[in-house]
Amino acid sequence: MNVQHGGKTVFGASVGILMLETQFPRVLGDIGNAQTWGFPVHYRVVRGATPDTVVRGDPRALVEDFIEAGRDLVRMGCDGITTNCGFLSLIQDQIKAELNVPVATSSLMQVPMVQALLPAGKRVGVLTISKASLSAEHLTAAGVPVDTPIAGTDGGRNFTTDVLGDAESIDFESCRLDLLDAAAELVTKNDGIGAIVLECTNMVPYAADIRKLTGLPVYSIYSFVNWFQAGLMPQKFALELDDPRLDLRAYGEG
Repeated sequence: MNVQHGGKTVFGASVGILMLETQFPRVLGDIGNAQTWGFPVHYRVVRGATPDTVVRGDPRALVEDFIEAGRDLVRMGCDGITTNCGFLSLIQDQIKAELNVPVATSSLMQVPMVQALLPAGKRVGVLTISKASLSAEHLTAAGVPVDTPIAGTDGGRNFTTDVLGDAESIDFESCRLDLLDAAAELVTKNDGIGAIVLECTNMVPYAADIRKLTGLPVYSIYSFVNWFQAGLMPQKFALELDDPRLDLRAYGEG
């Protein structure tokens, strides 16, 4: 008997992504580019939740909008929910309480796990789109020690201003240089950095260059969501079972 159970509208896509309302271009590697993922995902835009509102404001004012969009994703068929902004750690607890599925609002949630991998004397450093806005409250909500070394792209050429300003066109080479400058600042001004976590989901396309520059492991929303997906929909592997029919010696018996 092969009985299949329903309860969803769409099957085969476990991860739902809550998106801020934006217009800026999203290149391959960005969470908002569906081709970034090696598996199907669902998206829902939270209207009125702009990058500037969420990063420089208080996303808790929009928590009901995020919850309702999350409910829509769960009804559609998602088994877990993530978001496209690390600053949404502030509403992690409210969303997971209401949706009754696993929720991973922020890439920052990886910091404790990455720290556990590092040898004694090494610590995680964080790169963020806005060091000025990333408060102890954001860190605590994600389980991140408040004394974690942080560097931001705030003073760079255009990454922070264009993403938070939702620019229609972006110079991605300038963004790359902003990320490299911030990474260099993080590792040269702080002793003992053993790994880097990227807070901002738009930083993923530059992770490989940051790794090459610093020589350190780099974790991002890409690594986090791939790990998340691996639990929601585990890879199925064929089992090699003992079977006498697969032994040529059995054919010579009798």
